Amino acid sequence: MKKPYTLIVVSLLAISAGIILFLFISASNIEQTESERPLVLSMTASVDIPDRMIFAGEPIRFDRYDLRERMDREINSFTYFHSTTLLLLKRANRIFPLIEPILKQQGVPDDIKYLAVIESSLDTRAVSPARAAGLWQFMASTAPRYGLEVSAEVDERFHIEKSTVAACRYLKEAFAKYGSWSAAAMSYNGGQARITNELSKQLASNALDLWLVEETQRYYFRMLAIKQIFENPRRYGFVLRADQLYKPIECDRINISSSIPNLADFAKQNGLTYAQLKDFNSWLRSDKLTNKAGKTYSILIPKKESLYYKSGEKFKVHDKRWVTP
Repeated sequence: MKKPYTLIVVSLLAISAGIILFLFISASNIEQTESERPLVLSMTASVDIPDRMIFAGEPIRFDRYDLRERMDREINSFTYFHSTTLLLLKRANRIFPLIEPILKQQGVPDDIKYLAVIESSLDTRAVSPARAAGLWQFMASTAPRYGLEVSAEVDERFHIEKSTVAACRYLKEAFAKYGSWSAAAMSYNGGQARITNELSKQLASNALDLWLVEETQRYYFRMLAIKQIFENPRRYGFVLRADQLYKPIECDRINISSSIPNLADFAKQNGLTYAQLKDFNSWLRSDKLTNKAGKTYSILIPKKESLYYKSGEKFKVHDKRWVTP
């Protein structure tokens, strides 16, 4: 009778020991899990840097420490600056169809459109703290040299087509001087005199090797980063539908060689509000156009039916990579 009793006792002791061991291990696991639990509700992953890129026909590798780290900073910045980068994609659907043909006609690489993205965030009314203005951010003192009128009533820095031609003129001039679009782009930010002087002083042949103020050193890499995201938006977490992009607005043109005493009256006569007239012709800087010289100006008149987003409308997508299939 004692032997079965002994077995029962031993079995109970073994089971008890197993339970205690299980509870101890479980407690340890819970403690470890709690210690490793993230303190935030979402995780942020660093974006991988491409090995190489081609920008405006010029290859660049990101194996050298400074080039890699400059690219790393900008591509992570744009990736996690969500609202701004989304807005850039939306605006590009309206602006790129206007400027790309001009770049092509002027013999400037298509990638230079990303310079406008960096300069103004594709805001045609942008004005910097230094008073640079428009899509391509010309200074008032520089603009006339490249064919832009700047006055109290007319400021063609805000004219999309004319300012794009002016930017092309500047960049082609810089390219002729330096022989590279990267140097030309950096001179757009830092000035040709600064880039030329620093290349000489620092005994450098490549503008990307220069020690410059931070804004200019970052400038070209911001263009590279935004190109990478624009060409692969979904890879960087940006998901849009076609109807979430800003639709291109179809416009008629009215050529004016006389004065317009009151632009509000002119807008009303053409079926627009004053705000709409100014929105599509932000180069008109006053409430009138005196035009004493009798110069011919082309004023955009948006088509009324094009001003509205309509249910069921098929939206034009400039680049299919920007939207979810």
